[in-house]
Amino acid sequence: MQIGFNAPSGGPLATPEHLTRLAQEAEAMGYGYATISDHVVIPKDIHAKYPYTDSGEFPAGSRGERHEQLTQVMFLAAKTTTLRMVTSVMVVPHRPALLTAKILSTIDVLSGGRLTLGVGAGWLQEEFEALQVPDFAARGKVTDEYILAARELWTAPEPRFTGDYVRFEDISFQPKPVQPGGPPVWVGGESGPALRRTARLGDAWYPIGTNPSFPLESLARYRAAVAKLHGLVEKAGRDPAKVALAYRVQKYGPEVPATAGDGERRLFSGAPGQIADDLKALRDLGVVAVDFTYPGNTVDEVLASMREFRDGVMARL
Repeated sequence: MQIGFNAPSGGPLATPEHLTRLAQEAEAMGYGYATISDHVVIPKDIHAKYPYTDSGEFPAGSRGERHEQLTQVMFLAAKTTTLRMVTSVMVVPHRPALLTAKILSTIDVLSGGRLTLGVGAGWLQEEFEALQVPDFAARGKVTDEYILAARELWTAPEPRFTGDYVRFEDISFQPKPVQPGGPPVWVGGESGPALRRTARLGDAWYPIGTNPSFPLESLARYRAAVAKLHGLVEKAGRDPAKVALAYRVQKYGPEVPATAGDGERRLFSGAPGQIADDLKALRDLGVVAVDFTYPGNTVDEVLASMREFRDGVMARL
């Protein structure tokens, strides 16, 4: 099981110096991957419901400055040698399909195959409108088409594709990604459409456990969701063993409530030994990657949290 960490995209920790130090020291500590989030612009007037708070309000702390995600991914890849980069997640409809596929292929080649493509259809309608991209209501179909188009570009000697939102033929697309088939696609989201997208197109399912509408914060709830996913994968004519499991954690430790909404133990609450046991339980279910946002207001504090987690949790795995 690989353990990842969130590389901030904005704020005082997102300077070139801090990001470089965070990535390089995390790599030296044995962390497997960095996650980088995605917002191109933040609308000032947001009415869309944010999926990961009970109120549906987009947290004020997430509304500040942001680096462009794929540029930051390439920056961090250039500063490291073994650390994988995970887009967490890339909002697929926000960027043109062919250009994005080319950028991702370039990152994969220049990083030596260290890119994982976490994807989502997006939730922030006002950002879609500001970017003047395909209509928000069509985002699911657009996402599916763009993923299929990218894979065609990454694998076919003479790529061609005809869809409602992207079409191409008579083009050359070189170099191909280093990773066979292109970067693995981790499908984010917890809803029915996200599960179905994973079943049809995903190399892995990559939910956050604390979506109030689709809670996965207990082992029982997560196990039930995985069983549902496997049924959808089989229905799609694929082998469930070929669809990996990854999991994103926003908060952990003693400050997290000990009991989940179903009355079971809440995953990643409590002491380091309990968190290690949770990771072992998820590993037994087939989870191959789990990432955390480590607390701290300075780069020193974040790195201290990461060392504490490594010594108290990762050392027990």
